[in-house]
Amino acid sequence: MVIKKVGIIGCGLMGSGIAEITARAGYDVLVTEVNDELLKKGIARIEASTQKAVDKGKSSAEDRAATLARIKGSTKLEDVRSCELVVEAVIEKMEEKKRVFGILDCVCPPEAILASNTSSLSITEIAGSTRRPEMVLGLHFFSPVPVMRLLEVVRTIMVKDEVVEAGVAYGKAVGKETVVCKDAPGFIVNQLYLPYTLVAIRQWERGLATKEDIDKAMSLGLNYPMGPFTLMDFVGLDIHYNACMAIYEETKDPAYFPPPVLKKMIQAGHLGRKTGRGFYDYSGK
Repeated sequence: MVIKKVGIIGCGLMGSGIAEITARAGYDVLVTEVNDELLKKGIARIEASTQKAVDKGKSSAEDRAATLARIKGSTKLEDVRSCELVVEAVIEKMEEKKRVFGILDCVCPPEAILASNTSSLSITEIAGSTRRPEMVLGLHFFSPVPVMRLLEVVRTIMVKDEVVEAGVAYGKAVGKETVVCKDAPGFIVNQLYLPYTLVAIRQWERGLATKEDIDKAMSLGLNYPMGPFTLMDFVGLDIHYNACMAIYEETKDPAYFPPPVLKKMIQAGHLGRKTGRGFYDYSGK
């Protein structure tokens, strides 16, 4: 399967990052958003990220210009009909993803590959909203997309082997190390990572140590780049909570059920770095 043009649905934090690395790898990119304001914000994020790469000497001004020239924006979902691969990166809600895939199934040619960037939702259920489940797979990038090296390629029991192979090839082309896993709640990383963070919250609440010392212990003791509280703030507590609940609702495994304090923090608007406050206060930074 030859992929020349890639559609990205959603130009938020994840979608803009996927668009950036895809264009940088030489693909033509069409990224869509629901309105002009969000589209402009997403494109501006790509422009800032690519400029940062130039400033750090990781890219040239010429390469940046070529990357940006390959990216086109649209507020019409149907404009991705000319793409061989479409990657969905919308809000982590099953009904919204199924709605988007239902539209993509109608506007994209039968041979187009449809992929979801979901971090924890069922690819099988998403694929079931189309008439081409054999052409649907998961491509789970990690945030921030231009920096993180991993791509989880998720296969269902319906997907064709050549579609998975195309997903792996695309991942390698955009500079990622790939792993292939079956469609199971949370895939590889989140099945292991989410319970670890929830244990950290519970131990902090029980008074084992301060959150600062728990973060320091995990960073220095296990050589993790960030401790659990710093990382949850970076990801966003709302995103983190939704991922935990998505796995819990499917498995009923109590290891994935978030402590009440996490929901209370979200209700208070303390979502992490993006709102200036989460487990830590970022208002002065």
